[in-house]
Amino acid sequence: MLPVLPETSTHVLAEFDCLDPLLSALRLDSGRLKCTCLAVSRKWLALGTSAGGLHLIQKEGWKQRLILTHKEGSITQVACCPHDEDFVAVATSQGLVVVWELQLERRGRPERTSVSWEHRGQAVTSLCWDTSGLRVFAGDTGGKVSFVRAGSTKHGKGSAFVIFPVQTITTVDSRVVQLGYQEGRLLVSSLSRCYLCDTEREKFWRVGNKERDGEYGACFLPQPRGLSGTPLLYCARPGSRVWEASFSGEVLSTHQFKQLLACPSTPLITYKREPCYNPKQKTPQSLAFPRLLHFGDQNLLTWTDSAIYMFTPQSGQVLLWTEIKDLTEIAVFRSELFCLHGDGRLSHLSLMSAERCVERLLRRESWTLAATVCCMFQHAISSCRARKCLPIDRLEHLKLQLSSSTHQPLINQLEEMMAKLEPLDSASSSRRSSISSHESFNVLDCGIYRVISRRGSQSDEDSSSLVSQSMLEEERLKEFSFVQEEDQGEQGKEEIVSSFVKKTTEKINTLQMNTDIWQRMDQREGWQGEVVSVMPQCPEEANNDAQIQDPLILLDPVSLAAALQEWLMVLEKVLGPEEQDHSGQEQEGEEKSVEREVETTSCLTEQDFGDVGEPMEQLEAAGKEEPKTICIRPPNETVRMLSPRPLPSDLKDDLSQIASLCFDMGCFSHAGSVDHVCVESVCSFMQRFFFLVDPERVHRVCGLRYQEHPEVLNIFITGMLEFTKSSKVVEVIQKGDMLKSLRSLRELQPWKAPLLLTHLLYEKHGELAVRSFPQFYPTVLPSDVMAMAQSSHFLPYLDNLVQSRAEEQKLSFIGSLLQPETLRQDWLELALSHDAPQRSDTLTAEGHPRWHSHFFSWGYSRLISLLIRQPADLDSKQKMLETCKGQGYWTGYLYLCNQLHRRSEAFSAICSLNDMSLLEEPNGIVPQNLDEWRLLIQLSQKICSSSTAASNGTNHNNGDTSSSFLNGSADWSGHICPESLVLRLARVVGPDRAMETLHECGVQLELGPQSTLVCELLKVAEKRQRALIQTMLERCDRFLWSQQA
Repeated sequence: MLPVLPETSTHVLAEFDCLDPLLSALRLDSGRLKCTCLAVSRKWLALGTSAGGLHLIQKEGWKQRLILTHKEGSITQVACCPHDEDFVAVATSQGLVVVWELQLERRGRPERTSVSWEHRGQAVTSLCWDTSGLRVFAGDTGGKVSFVRAGSTKHGKGSAFVIFPVQTITTVDSRVVQLGYQEGRLLVSSLSRCYLCDTEREKFWRVGNKERDGEYGACFLPQPRGLSGTPLLYCARPGSRVWEASFSGEVLSTHQFKQLLACPSTPLITYKREPCYNPKQKTPQSLAFPRLLHFGDQNLLTWTDSAIYMFTPQSGQVLLWTEIKDLTEIAVFRSELFCLHGDGRLSHLSLMSAERCVERLLRRESWTLAATVCCMFQHAISSCRARKCLPIDRLEHLKLQLSSSTHQPLINQLEEMMAKLEPLDSASSSRRSSISSHESFNVLDCGIYRVISRRGSQSDEDSSSLVSQSMLEEERLKEFSFVQEEDQGEQGKEEIVSSFVKKTTEKINTLQMNTDIWQRMDQREGWQGEVVSVMPQCPEEANNDAQIQDPLILLDPVSLAAALQEWLMVLEKVLGPEEQDHSGQEQEGEEKSVEREVETTSCLTEQDFGDVGEPMEQLEAAGKEEPKTICIRPPNETVRMLSPRPLPSDLKDDLSQIASLCFDMGCFSHAGSVDHVCVESVCSFMQRFFFLVDPERVHRVCGLRYQEHPEVLNIFITGMLEFTKSSKVVEVIQKGDMLKSLRSLRELQPWKAPLLLTHLLYEKHGELAVRSFPQFYPTVLPSDVMAMAQSSHFLPYLDNLVQSRAEEQKLSFIGSLLQPETLRQDWLELALSHDAPQRSDTLTAEGHPRWHSHFFSWGYSRLISLLIRQPADLDSKQKMLETCKGQGYWTGYLYLCNQLHRRSEAFSAICSLNDMSLLEEPNGIVPQNLDEWRLLIQLSQKICSSSTAASNGTNHNNGDTSSSFLNGSADWSGHICPESLVLRLARVVGPDRAMETLHECGVQLELGPQSTLVCELLKVAEKRQRALIQTMLERCDRFLWSQQA
């Protein structure tokens, strides 16, 4: 009897590949030549040897592509560039650090792009790449940490000849144990403590205050994708402890793993031997973790010479630990581990769930090992989640492969485990009833069912309209066949509809398919009643088949809308409220009519969508005459959460698909067009058929199509109330503790009704709750917050959401939020009208800029800047320009003027703002020619004249500008006046040409003493520069003539 692991054991380390033949081919299995270090990337497995060779193995096929030799000693460290597979760094025993450029894409020879002797005489103990640039950090036994920048021929011919200097970052107190790099900060772990270094600003921090003595690793742990925030760092401590620290080096908590490791080790799943598990092994382990690595999905990996340990720091739990002997080094990539042993052997391990491990073993036909894993990990295999990759049929097939003579105890234990299997949720597997019982299947990652036929079985190819065939793995397609049901003895022709066309037809044709399944179910159950097909007879089969594949019919929105309108009539007649009070017998009869009526509408794909056909006419004649528009429900009608009559699960799935398609297309009545939105019709449809639509799909469509109609979103929220009545989070929110409410929302698994829960949180806490919503993106979208919150509350949310992204991602991120693009203008006007200066402070009565009004602080200036910099059409840019001008946001106004080439207007505003820094880059506009300089001089003279007149008692535009800044005053340097402009122009074209330009403008100006001195100095500098150029040209000329002689 095999031992059973506890429920907490859900993952295993599995070894599927044997790397001994690879080492034998490389001759690394001999006693003279051994592998000394290793590194791994997406493409490469790099192996350093004791002879100074670096073998680059292509992981696909385990083929050696390159060998790089070094005469400077054996290879002690190797590191592959994480963001460019063409670079690899190595360190030798003599302290040499070399960066290689492989040049495989250009089929060139590998080159040493950088070489560093900074660590000569010391053993390099750690190498680490910059995560975004071509820099390699190295640490040695003396505590020195340096970096070398790699040159690259990819940046041009000349860049390969540039020699970048090697720079020493710091020297720590003892030997460097491990290096890590993340987002501009370098983590250095020595024998005594950890240090954090900002490599750009050259700032250093110590992580924690307590020292340690020994080899203890440290690493960064980035935030998961889609979540904002800085990375955390983890530092090993004595006694199986790990510090968790912030990105600034502040210790947040200490994880204690000593008692958690008092559990049996998880067996290693390998082809070499049977799994071994000792449930009595429960001794606490006090260990020193010499290295820490970020591994898999938010896991920490470490090892000793006898075991591998994996932790989940977010929950503070041990994922697993496995005994593996004689470990010296481990390299990881995603969920792969490559282990180097003391005798030079290599092993390739993979971290995966127990059910995935069994699936891999089944594909390799390792029947005994697969059955052993199933019996040992019964809790993981028997769960309903495992049915997606391990359906019951596959496990039965596994049992048949075991020999009863040699594996009878294993078969008995496997049968006991199979008796405890939990079936997959029927709601997520409604299509399985259409697959014959003699066939098994598995669910691919893309969601497609792949059917696997058993040996010796014959497929039952009767009149099924949904045909599942066993296909090759590389094709992985699901085919639909349409069969003719008139002749049961003759199989119809199969027409495979392309995936491009299927998107439109599948939603309607699935109703026809499931009707056939009902017929087969009726026959198996022994029903005597004959099912009458009401499918319209096609006069010409060839014409009918051609119409099925005609994209002009299938992809025509008008025809699709017409077909949906006809279907809505039937849906309203059958499931409308007027049918709710019928007796039970009448309901049973009407359920049969539902099937026939739905079959009728499903036939629309085989004819023109606008033609309903003869059966629809018969329905109209038999019943009441259908109105042309769906009647509007009273506004106080409650949302229907349940169907008025029971429906088969497969029929309900098909009805849900088509109802959701109606909501997407906006098809609610005959009178309205597809492009016209009738709010009453939408609300009525939502109230009547909320039990059919997909909530997530409706939520998405509300944000895109019905964003300007909050009534639709209110109906959606009212319906979603039913899904959250039993949620514990609602109770926490009602208690009023926002921190506990947020924690409960984050821990809510699976995520249910996030919009409603955040809506309740906002009603309870207001703006304070909205500011915390960015952590729930993309589950809660900006469109949701706009609908629920006040505009003054929405702005802080949007600003926090955008600022949570990295600086280089903010512009593209806010662009992804602008759906539709009209939100750009709305958000800009909103940001300009909140937390902004008074308009009278930035604009004069005539609408011109006030003096220095661009220095006012705007609360959402960063958000406004990102909105203005978004790509947009000409009309949108002009509208944003007028908005910025009307609100007095002059920084954005100047930026847009520059983009729209309205430079004269920009120069006029700059002169009114009276700030010379606006004529400099990067935030200003630099004049490009003499005409623009003349314009500036004329505008400044005009404004100065107005200011002088204002100081004498007249009332003109810029009356707040003082005449003390004009002509020769000591305070003219930072202000715009003809004199300051002439001096700026003199630096560009020279003093003589600047004075000529001033006279051409007709401005009579007498320079002050300081300006005159500056012009004289510029003339002297210009003469000396010309003399220097002349001397250099003469020397070059003499040199060239001497070379020619």
